[in-house]
Amino acid sequence: MSDVTGRFVLAAAVVAVSLVMASASAARHDYGDALSKSLLYFESQRSGRLPYNQRVRWRGHSGLTDGLEQGVDLVGGYYDAGDHVKFGLPMAFTVTMLSWAVLEYGDQIAAAGEGAHALQSIKWGTDYFIKAHTAPNELWTQVGDGDSDHYCWQRPEDMTTSRRAYKVDAEHPGSEVAAETAAAMAAASIVFRRAGDAHYAHLLLHHAQQLFEFADKYRGRYDASVRVVKSYYPSASGYNDELLWASPSSAGTSSTPASRFSPPSCCWRRRT
Repeated sequence: MSDVTGRFVLAAAVVAVSLVMASASAARHDYGDALSKSLLYFESQRSGRLPYNQRVRWRGHSGLTDGLEQGVDLVGGYYDAGDHVKFGLPMAFTVTMLSWAVLEYGDQIAAAGEGAHALQSIKWGTDYFIKAHTAPNELWTQVGDGDSDHYCWQRPEDMTTSRRAYKVDAEHPGSEVAAETAAAMAAASIVFRRAGDAHYAHLLLHHAQQLFEFADKYRGRYDASVRVVKSYYPSASGYNDELLWASPSSAGTSSTPASRFSPPSCCWRRRT
């Protein structure tokens, strides 16, 4: 499995999302408040042009030229932890887990008044993944340089460090990140289909299927293609777990009909 130690501080927020239903007997703990603050954390990590309904008002627009040097629009997404690099693998992992938190506990999240905010948190990530998936076999996986970023402590609104973007493709494969992004988009497609947004759900599923086929057909460790990620989110033991995580449930075939694309049966058998 890819290194999960410190894998995107945002993922920790998913734990608090699931805590909202943890125990009815623990009434002295306000899990609704924990859930609300967790989703506010997602908003504080947003990169790009912020929406009018942004609740974290001390944050401003940032990273508005991301991808410009490479001729692609990579504005948006989430910053990683306390720095301003956008790492694709932990971002995708976070969106995958947040999507499954909503699928498992959507009623409780809605009852806490946070259903719309949870959907917005997922969509902020998936909108970025759609931009980053610029061709069937091409995925932009990182924006910014970790080394130069970590030398400078500053607000993202005031960034002066490198915003170079990195990608994986057929010649430079990255099965871990492509498969994890496929998993995020597939899980999110179920979320938005249940929420009544069939068009967006179909769009996400289309990208998920293409990304899984890319990850499976052109197999390779992504940190061998994007070497600058090795000091931050290296592939610890290969890409097979991400391929399994992202694969369609019916024997892992890429020809699975859209309506049957779901998490792998080994991990989610009780749901399939």
